[in-house]
Amino acid sequence: MTDQQIPKPLLIVDDDKELCALLAERLAEDGFIVHAVHDGREGLERATSGAYSLVILDVMLPHKGGIQVLRELRALSSIPVLMLTARGDDVDRILGLEIGADDYLPKPFNPRELVARIRAILRRLDDRSAGSELLTNGDIAIDVPRREAMVDGEPLSLTTVEFALLETLVRNIGRILTREYLTDIALGRKLGSFDRTIDVHISNLRKKLDDRGGNQHIKTIRGSGYLLAPSRKGTEQ
Repeated sequence: MTDQQIPKPLLIVDDDKELCALLAERLAEDGFIVHAVHDGREGLERATSGAYSLVILDVMLPHKGGIQVLRELRALSSIPVLMLTARGDDVDRILGLEIGADDYLPKPFNPRELVARIRAILRRLDDRSAGSELLTNGDIAIDVPRREAMVDGEPLSLTTVEFALLETLVRNIGRILTREYLTDIALGRKLGSFDRTIDVHISNLRKKLDDRGGNQHIKTIRGSGYLLAPSRKGTEQ
């Protein structure tokens, strides 16, 4: 096995040391290596080191709160982030998604659900690591294995989920994709009742596309889902 094939550790940033120890033990049973830190400043420093494959980030942290850590992290890195929020705290949940979290889990949670969410995020990265494929639609171009996307020749900074959504939309140009389908593809789970996670990700992606390209790329089909409009220049795959 080469160094590139060895999975990087997961980073947990949470001030609950007992919870971190329990999660590290549980995740080790599933083959993950876990490092934990307990304050926001150190968490940000570790998360930007390039040593980790994913960050599990709590909202409530000493020295630097989780939302601020995420905001600063997204200015420096596209590493996947799974937020931990207080149950029922919709404000932190939506804000975290808008800033660039890939997914969230409300506390308390079932460790099996955490493992499933982590595997879904990492699987999306692995799926793009092999082969060579370029997808285009008008001013949008995606290099799938390199995880690079451009609009009108300008590079886009996308989270793992945003990239998965854009790739899925481009592969299904002109087709209406339901929220259920997009949740399954991009988040690796079923759409729950009152779950607006996918809508926030679509909103973030739409803003990034339209700000760079100057066009309305993603259309909302009320009561049905979303679609990427075909370019009049045609598409290539």
